[in-house]
Amino acid sequence: MGKMNFAGIRIAFAVGLMTMFPFAGRAQTAMPDMLLNGTLKEQMDYVQEKTRIYEDFRAIREDMFQKIKGNALDSLKAAKAQINGLKNNTKALNLRIDTLNVSVGTIKTDLEQMTKTKNSISLLGIEINKTAYNAVLWTIIVALAGFLTVGFLAYQRNHRVTAHTRKECEELKKEFEAYRKASREAREKMSMTHFNELKKIRGA
Repeated sequence: MGKMNFAGIRIAFAVGLMTMFPFAGRAQTAMPDMLLNGTLKEQMDYVQEKTRIYEDFRAIREDMFQKIKGNALDSLKAAKAQINGLKNNTKALNLRIDTLNVSVGTIKTDLEQMTKTKNSISLLGIEINKTAYNAVLWTIIVALAGFLTVGFLAYQRNHRVTAHTRKECEELKKEFEAYRKASREAREKMSMTHFNELKKIRGA
């Protein structure tokens, strides 16, 4: 009778392990295509769909967990690189805007000085009609103002993209930390449960 009870416990324990590890039947080296080619969200959804919950804890194969962890870190690294690139572009645009502001200020000063002169302006010893000079000067001002506007709009766009990317990066980091913590706690509880089951089996 004692041998039959022990055999029943072994069968129940084996069934429990099969329930907790739905991927146990596969080779450890076989990695699903979703974890190789899918987005991080698709990978999370895949693991959520393919793994089972045992006593409020989810069991996941170690190589799959490490793969998702590596993918998440790669995503964070790519996001940081993109943020750094946008920061560099923003610095370049700020420098360009400052240069254009200086140029516009200089041109405005020249324009104010010109309005105080006579109709004829001497330039390199050549007399130039004031109307023609004004037309050329205003054309330059309009062109510079256009470049300034384009630079400012590009700066605003890059600033919004940078802020959005930084926010996504922080959310992704928080999501990964929560997922890693939950996985660690699940593995710890699962190990404790196995240890207790082994003690019961040995005690029996």
